[in-house]
Amino acid sequence: MWNKAPEIVAAVDLGSNSFHMIVAKLNDGQLQTIDRMKEMVRLAAGLDQNKRIKQDVQTRALDCLERFGQRVRELPLGSVRAVGTNTLRSAHESADFLQNAEIALGHPIEIISGIEEARLIYLGVARSLAAVELRRLVMDIGGGSTEFIIGSGSTPLQKESLHMGCVSMSRSHFSDGKISSKRMKRAILAANQELEPIIPAFSKSQWQHAVGASGTLRAINKVLDATNWSNNGITLDGLERLLEAVIDAGHTDHLDLPELSENRREVFPGGVAITYSTFKSLGIESMRVSDGALREGLLYDLMGRIYHEDVRELSVRALAERYHYDHEHADRIIKTIEYCLDQIELPIDLIRKTALQWLDWAVRLHEIGIAIAHSHHQKHAAYIIEHADIAGFSRQDQKLLATLVRIHRRKYVSKLLDELAPPWNTAAKNLSIILRLAILLHRSRHTDSIPKFKLNLDKKGLDIRFEKNWLDSNPLTQADLEQEASYLEAAGFGLQFK
Repeated sequence: MWNKAPEIVAAVDLGSNSFHMIVAKLNDGQLQTIDRMKEMVRLAAGLDQNKRIKQDVQTRALDCLERFGQRVRELPLGSVRAVGTNTLRSAHESADFLQNAEIALGHPIEIISGIEEARLIYLGVARSLAAVELRRLVMDIGGGSTEFIIGSGSTPLQKESLHMGCVSMSRSHFSDGKISSKRMKRAILAANQELEPIIPAFSKSQWQHAVGASGTLRAINKVLDATNWSNNGITLDGLERLLEAVIDAGHTDHLDLPELSENRREVFPGGVAITYSTFKSLGIESMRVSDGALREGLLYDLMGRIYHEDVRELSVRALAERYHYDHEHADRIIKTIEYCLDQIELPIDLIRKTALQWLDWAVRLHEIGIAIAHSHHQKHAAYIIEHADIAGFSRQDQKLLATLVRIHRRKYVSKLLDELAPPWNTAAKNLSIILRLAILLHRSRHTDSIPKFKLNLDKKGLDIRFEKNWLDSNPLTQADLEQEASYLEAAGFGLQFK
């Protein structure tokens, strides 16, 4: 969150095959690209049989991020969005690597879900094309996953992420580089199996034109254009000729196709298999290729946050409405939170605006678990928040929000805060205490306003001073505060009030 809009913004895509970075100047609400960087890291190919990232691949990735960091490290916090996709979603024991990666880049790295990746891809593609109201299918082949989106204009309507990518498919069927008709048929069949469940929702009857977005599809398009096997995009006829050429090559080392770079040969057969399977399964006859992709979508999403069009706000409101939250009750709690924030000192790296934003979201979602059961409803709500597809939120974001909601009442499980990514593992403690207090003070759900009180919050505890005789007139609140003091004391935190 910013006190003023940054002049330079950047997006970093830690893909399963390549790492990309785009740097842009923000001028009167418009983005002007001033720098691009790309390196083939092959993160997905660096997973061992236990899904741990091999040390040499970690080193290669960190060296790349160090070079990226030289370009963006001095940019203000929040002006760079860096995201990890399929490989980092599935990698085991990657916490140390992520921490080192953030140090190398100089900015936080978010891990996003496949559905969030699809949303951002569509945003990047839609903003790179002429505005039309026709329904379009967007396809993006990554190293470890392939995203499909149907949308109209700038709005994604249907999103899906499948566990197949050019790296994973090539490793499964062409790991030694050998290419044969039999192997290619198996790869296409494997892609068909992944695609089968989404065919009803993504078949040709559901959209008017198809758009591709990814290095794989751009590479295929360049080869088809250079060989005159297709014109103005990728066609099914062109793909069939390309498929024959790939099989005839017999080995990735012999893929001597025009406009195909040497560093893409190793993963090209898997990408061709996925593309051909998709064309046949979904009834695609032709596909144009867009320059827009995930990193452009990240920039436009970041620009929305800067100019108060944050999709996260809409997502939280939609989720809260789905569970019929009491918005008037929530508004009263938030008003008390604002009053509390005015009286306390926040950590140096957390401004009031950001603190209020997260607490606002937590308040609007803290009771959605009641739809499952009132008993332990904070646990039910936390589970929904952490595991739902919530547009605009990374996995770390959802973990933070879920934790705030999980500990808003009853036992104060402070160890959950320790599991959060920095700086929230320390900064979220004060926020959680304020959230608990504000909800407690409105437990009766009365519409009467809370009287003024003085608040002091430090590392040791919380001290509250109400107007004279107010607690005597409100014995239930006094009893609730006594109970809260016992909860906090068990967690090593003091609460004094009178």
